[in-house]
Amino acid sequence: MRRRALASAAAAAGLTLTLAGCAQVDTTAPSTVRAEAAQGAPAKFGSADCRKAKCIALTFDAGPSENSARLLDILKEKKVPATFFLLGKRHIEKYPELVKRMAAEGHEVASHTWDHKILTKISDKEIREELNRPNEAIEKLIGHKPTLMRPPQGRTDSNVHEICKELGLAEVLWSVTAKDYKTNDSALITKRVLEQSSRDGIILLHDIYDGTVPAVPGIIDALKQRGYVFVTVPQLLAPGKAEPGKVYRP
Repeated sequence: MRRRALASAAAAAGLTLTLAGCAQVDTTAPSTVRAEAAQGAPAKFGSADCRKAKCIALTFDAGPSENSARLLDILKEKKVPATFFLLGKRHIEKYPELVKRMAAEGHEVASHTWDHKILTKISDKEIREELNRPNEAIEKLIGHKPTLMRPPQGRTDSNVHEICKELGLAEVLWSVTAKDYKTNDSALITKRVLEQSSRDGIILLHDIYDGTVPAVPGIIDALKQRGYVFVTVPQLLAPGKAEPGKVYRP
C-alpha cells in the first residue's frame, strides 16, 4: 500500500493544476450553455433541471482503481451520479468491468487520456494517440465513445482544442479541487470541497488516493443538506450540449 501511495504521489504534479494555471484558457460556463440552448427544449433531460435547481457535478480523475468499486457502492447508495475521467494505461486496461459498471449505473464515462501526457508538450500525432486510444478502449466496453475529456493538469491550448474538435471531444475543467493528491486526510479533503463549492460547480477528486473515497459520503451529505442536487457534467449543461473543441468550466 505504501509503495503504491508513493508511486501515486510521484505522479501528483501531473494530476491537478490550480485554477490560476488555467486562467488564460477561454472557457464556457454551464449557465451560459443552458442559456444559449434552443428555446422550447424538452424539460426532461436528466435527474434535475439545472436552470432551476442548485446543481453541482462530482467528477473523478485518473481511475479506475482498486478504490473504484467502493466508490461506486457509495454513489449507488446515495443515489448520486458522477462523471469519471478515466486513464487508459494501467487503469481501463486493468479494470474493464468497473468501466462497464460505471456506464451501467448511470455515470458519465469520459477520458483523461491514455498515459497522462501533458498535451501542450507533445506532437499532434502523440495528442491524437493520447485521445484516440482511451476512446477506442471505452467504446469497446460500453458501446460508444466518450464526448468529454479532461486534459492532464488542466493544460490545454488552441492546438489541443482543434484536435479535440476533430475527434468530437469537449474539454472539461473544474472549479473545486481538494488537492487530494497531497493528503490522505479525509476530513481535510471534505473541508476543502465544502469551502469551495457553489452552484454549477465542478468538483475534482481522484479515487486513486486512499483518503478520497472515505471523504465522499460526508461531502455528499453536507452538500445535499445545503440544497445541492448532484448531476453529471452533461446534465449540468442541459438542455444545452457540450460542443467539441470547446472548454467548459464554471
